[in-house]
Amino acid sequence: MDRLPWTRFHWLVVVGLGVSWILDGLEIQIVTLISPIIGKPGTLALTTGQIGFLGSGYLIGQVVGALFFGRLTDKLGRKKLFIATLAIYLVGSGLGGLSWDYWSLLFFRFVAGLGIGGEYTAINSAIDELIPSKYRGRIDIAVNGTYWGGAAIGSAIGLYLFNTGNVPINWGWRLGFFIGPVLGLIIIFLRRTIPESPRWLMTHGRNDEAERTVDEIEQRVQHTGVHIEPVDDDKALEVTDPPRLGFFELTKVFFGEYPRRSIYGFTMMVTQAFLYNAIFFSYGLVLTVFYKVPTASLPYYFFPFAIGNLLGPLLLGSLFDSIGRRKMILFSYGVSGLLLLVSAWMFNSGMLSATTQTVFWSVIFFFASAGASSAYLTVSEIFPLELRGQAISYFFAISQGAGGVVAPWLFGHLIGGANNSHVRTGPLTVGYLIGAAIMIIGGLVAWFIGVNSERKSLEDIADPLSSTKRAQGGVAAAEATA
Repeated sequence: MDRLPWTRFHWLVVVGLGVSWILDGLEIQIVTLISPIIGKPGTLALTTGQIGFLGSGYLIGQVVGALFFGRLTDKLGRKKLFIATLAIYLVGSGLGGLSWDYWSLLFFRFVAGLGIGGEYTAINSAIDELIPSKYRGRIDIAVNGTYWGGAAIGSAIGLYLFNTGNVPINWGWRLGFFIGPVLGLIIIFLRRTIPESPRWLMTHGRNDEAERTVDEIEQRVQHTGVHIEPVDDDKALEVTDPPRLGFFELTKVFFGEYPRRSIYGFTMMVTQAFLYNAIFFSYGLVLTVFYKVPTASLPYYFFPFAIGNLLGPLLLGSLFDSIGRRKMILFSYGVSGLLLLVSAWMFNSGMLSATTQTVFWSVIFFFASAGASSAYLTVSEIFPLELRGQAISYFFAISQGAGGVVAPWLFGHLIGGANNSHVRTGPLTVGYLIGAAIMIIGGLVAWFIGVNSERKSLEDIADPLSSTKRAQGGVAAAEATA
């Protein structure tokens, strides 16, 4: 799989699986835009507390979905799960548009979150195992970055759909919930043509099926006129039945056999989760409270922010394969942290306007987005194949709990001291300084204990648990040279 050139088959994998992040970005932005609407009479008339907890319900669903389906994707296979989780998302999101009260909408948002959380684990696992090692970094980073393409699409749709002059107030927000499922219905048929990961098949005793799958993929490539070199014998890998691990055994593997890699993965996921949730969820509040931007004008300020987040992974992603993971994580995390320090000083000095603040955020997250996207790549490629889905879910759940929940609460509290008569920039400046320090620390951790996994086969980065090489000290050697 790693020796194959880039072909139409790989485009099929990218399009069929990568749309998940577009759906997530679209979903989040649509719900953000309808939040003021569903609090009005004539709709669900929810309180601000209820509206706020809808986001928490979706986040809780993501964490539960990642943990539950992460285990299943390693046990039952990538293909079954990336079809099942997309179907769950389609149902949850679509039913959201039929909600009749707060509790029904909260439940449907939780179900949609379950599907998206499961998508994270199944999709990252499948992409990394089907994409050649030469392209794995840039493709994984670019696909994760397309979240912001979905957010930009959602913002553009919202300008029309949620304008009561175009669509009645109680219809626009309901129709918004059906946009993602319509796109997902198209993609779910495309996914049916994507094969199961041969790597997963091999480590689960289905060698004949793995051989047939690889033969079919190679035939697709050869039909395009490409000559494929035979695989060297030294690439042969002998495997046994994979071990069955419970939660405590899983933790022992992560922190017992791979302590440095676990700290590395944990740091990458938590730092990016803190910065993104801190800035993204306080974005509108900062513009309205400190710069007095009308609520109706917020989507216009969101577009450059989303475009900066989208372009970063697309333009910088290839450098993670050519220059290397550790150097680029240090660069992307470090530059974004330093720029945030500068913007914090200018913000506290009153030197910024709504426009220049947005420009700063767009440039900062051009770099931060590439680094943040690489966090998912990191935890999916540095652990054994049999644990890939569980590794993603494990560190995703920790990052959302430690960074995703704390950051919005902290920044909301720091902004909460501001009011129309006396706006204090000092507390929020402290929050920006904390965010900058966290990103710089994340970059330094990657530099000192990160793994040089660029252009390497997944099996060379971490021996499968079922590999007979593990009995010969392969794990210890891999960790020692990480």
